[in-house]
Amino acid sequence: MANSIDLARLCDELGYDRYWLAEHHASPGVGGAAPEVLIGPIALATQRIRVGSGGIMLPHYSPFKVAETFRLLAALAPGRIDLGLGRAPGTDGRTAFALQRDRSRRIPSDDFPNALAELLAYLGEEGLPSDHPFAPLHATMPSGGGGSPDVWLLGSSMDSALWAAEAGLPYCFADFINSDGAEMAAQYRRRFRPSPRLAEPYVMAAVWTIAAQDRAEAEQLAAPATMMFAHLMSGNQIPVPPVEKALAWIADNPSAALRRRRTVLGSAEECRRELEVVADEYGADEMMLVNIMPDHVARRRSYQLIADEFALGLRSEKRQPVFGESDAAS
Repeated sequence: MANSIDLARLCDELGYDRYWLAEHHASPGVGGAAPEVLIGPIALATQRIRVGSGGIMLPHYSPFKVAETFRLLAALAPGRIDLGLGRAPGTDGRTAFALQRDRSRRIPSDDFPNALAELLAYLGEEGLPSDHPFAPLHATMPSGGGGSPDVWLLGSSMDSALWAAEAGLPYCFADFINSDGAEMAAQYRRRFRPSPRLAEPYVMAAVWTIAAQDRAEAEQLAAPATMMFAHLMSGNQIPVPPVEKALAWIADNPSAALRRRRTVLGSAEECRRELEVVADEYGADEMMLVNIMPDHVARRRSYQLIADEFALGLRSEKRQPVFGESDAAS
């Protein structure tokens, strides 16, 4: 947890625009069981960077509870809170069922659009229709002058792209999960409906990225995540392994490295070239950088190198967002 806060402070100083925290449950390798718990301390430990969820897995929660929580966070750090939403469980089926308060039935995934609409109504100006039984609750939302968080929809499928377009929300595509998202981003733009929250479509691509002194070092730093994901795909979650252990495992299991999702690796200059290619592929308005590394010093250096390469610290404070940062492991 201390490393997550330290990395947020660094990214704030370097000129990054966002720092998002993921939600994962029953995982020995990811400190993300409750991103909303970490958003407050990180917002208070930083000065200007936006802090948010990447994302809150809405099917686990009451829309009213999520609205209250993030209105409270917005009061704590006005103008700096993002509410990224997803429909994935962020875990296995058993854990997802354990997260439900009502275990009499499994919550259907097709309930997501209704839950999203209810949440947006709580956070919007007009609230729910007057004949809705929860309509009076809109007036009880925490205030404190912070307003509402900026709401994003996250995803790696066409469903999420179309829901974001229909709701008129900015869309963050998880390229680090599915690298075939360019057409989904294009569909999002074609189907986008302007809303009170957003007049024009806005696309962010979240990309697995590790910068180091050279590509050879970056490849070594990427080994722990390669080993973790290979085990995850076989149904076995493990803690983040040391680099040496991961390299030895990959040497014994060479086919695992061939199944790796798109990963931007190399020197800062090499990462910049690759990130610009991905940004062009998506027509991205903004990029989010994601990684998992057991070495906190190397992880800090990765973001430092890329910030220097893009001269993030020299941009105007009134700039449009260009690059963000997402914490994925404690």
